Amino acid sequence: MSGKHLKGHEVSCCIKYSIFGFNIIFWLLGVAFLGIGLWAWSEKGVLSNLSSITDLGGFDPVWLFLVVGGVMFILGFAGCIGALRENTFLLKFFSVFLGIIFFLELTAGILAFVFKDWIKDQLNFFINNNIRAYRDDIDLQNMIDFTQDYWECCGAFGADDWNLNIYFNCTESNPSREKCGVPFSCCTKDPAEDVINTQCGYDVRAKDDEEQKAFIHVKGCVPQFEKWLQDNLTVVAGIFIGIALLQIFGICLAQNLVSDIEAVRATCLFT
Repeated sequence: MSGKHLKGHEVSCCIKYSIFGFNIIFWLLGVAFLGIGLWAWSEKGVLSNLSSITDLGGFDPVWLFLVVGGVMFILGFAGCIGALRENTFLLKFFSVFLGIIFFLELTAGILAFVFKDWIKDQLNFFINNNIRAYRDDIDLQNMIDFTQDYWECCGAFGADDWNLNIYFNCTESNPSREKCGVPFSCCTKDPAEDVINTQCGYDVRAKDDEEQKAFIHVKGCVPQFEKWLQDNLTVVAGIFIGIALLQIFGICLAQNLVSDIEAVRATCLFT
């Protein structure tokens, strides 16, 4: 074998194992996400009664694990096997699928910037829809509590959004002990307390607006999320740019390996 052919062979091996290493991590992460999602579903009895999927009134966070895990598993599998077996079909599938995801992310980013008000309305609708289903699913409940606690907010645009929930609304016919209250995640924290008081939001909305401020966060999660984005714009932009560069890097590696494989096969045909 000549020096030129040997050098080309070394470059192909380098690209091949770079793609394999690049994808094995995503493949393993995909397996982990799928495992977590399926375990969560089995704990809730969804796997034994698939019709219960349609009974969920709000967003089930488990879907996020399943969708992300499924995409990562398929991409990682195609990239790993395509690189090791020098399968150009799988490598092209990997690069095209990754390119489509990159294009969708770019489009979503542009549309989110152009239609900011529409996105805000949809976020408001999404949060309020999940407020209605707060007690229906433990994972959804944990997601809402985490959101309200992290961003120090309550409801979509204020604590009164919890009137949408049958347990927290202030109607005379509501027999719930949580009537005119809010979840504990809306409460302001006392640094001296080690144990969370899950009843801190009881009857708080029966007080006037000024009194409520002493017990709960009165700002909504939509404006608090907007404020968080503005305060952390550099970090958020850096994360998205980093993800985009990784995707471009993966596409370039796959395309280079496909070109090398096709070049070697073409050489073999003429020798």
